[in-house]
Amino acid sequence: MKAQAISDDTTFAARAERHRRELHVHSYRMLGSFEEAEDAVQETFLRAWRSRESFDGAATFRAWLYKIATNVCLDAIRRSNRRPKSRSLDSLGEVPWLQPYPDRLLDEIAPSEAEPDAVAVSRETIELAFLAAIQLLPPRQRAVLILRDVVEWSTRETATLLDMSVAAVNSALQRARATMAANRPHGRMGRPPVSPTLAELDLLRRSIDAHERADVPALAAMLRDDVRIAMPPLPFWFNGKATFVPGLESGLKDPGEWRMVPIAANRMPASASYLRAHGDSVFRAFKIDVIRVEDGLVAEITTFDARLFPAFALPLTL
Repeated sequence: MKAQAISDDTTFAARAERHRRELHVHSYRMLGSFEEAEDAVQETFLRAWRSRESFDGAATFRAWLYKIATNVCLDAIRRSNRRPKSRSLDSLGEVPWLQPYPDRLLDEIAPSEAEPDAVAVSRETIELAFLAAIQLLPPRQRAVLILRDVVEWSTRETATLLDMSVAAVNSALQRARATMAANRPHGRMGRPPVSPTLAELDLLRRSIDAHERADVPALAAMLRDDVRIAMPPLPFWFNGKATFVPGLESGLKDPGEWRMVPIAANRMPASASYLRAHGDSVFRAFKIDVIRVEDGLVAEITTFDARLFPAFALPLTL
């Protein structure tokens, strides 16, 4: 479609809106933050509207929006100058800006007759460990890896979008893949399941029950000895059951009474916790826990605060 065909507000908005969720997930992978991705999409649409006359139909409208969104994210990364301090991650807590992504929104992306190029979101490319490892990459490598290995664009398409040579794209991709391979998810042996398995969901159910009963031995039995627990944006974490379990007793009983509901985030099992503090009359939104299971036990727990409850369509009180 030629530039003049998208010059009016209504036509432009309708065409751009089809790609909002896909661009949001792309920006989320680049930035690691749900909220910052929302800002990036808004900036993408603003830049696209301002430069709409430059769209000449040489590329698809989707590719044109992807180019703008990628540049918006690259600008944001450069402005923040924000990357983990080390070249390898001992904990997801080293990425304090990391946030979860609701599966209910990921489900909005799927190929259709109208948008056959859309790529359904797989667990392997959206789980928290993958998102955190991406943050280790320099901005251009990050963009190349996502466009080539996640969005599944060709080398030439990626080179065109990023204004790079084919050789430069291949070199950046090789380096990016090496970094990602060196930062495989903790305890991971093979590829993850496409979505939470029945066994994982049963483990989640049992952990919720044990949490609500403040049953520390039952919870401890579900953890790997080398389990990792992170709490972004808080700058501390636990590596190993022996360092985490001793504090569970007071952590579960002292604050008050818990109620938890199962949810799904980043194609992983998750739960939302509500706390009724001593002296309070209602349960209030408190935290989101996303768990990663390996060999039938919890290998990783990432705990987030309550700020994204609305994104998960969760009430703030029960």
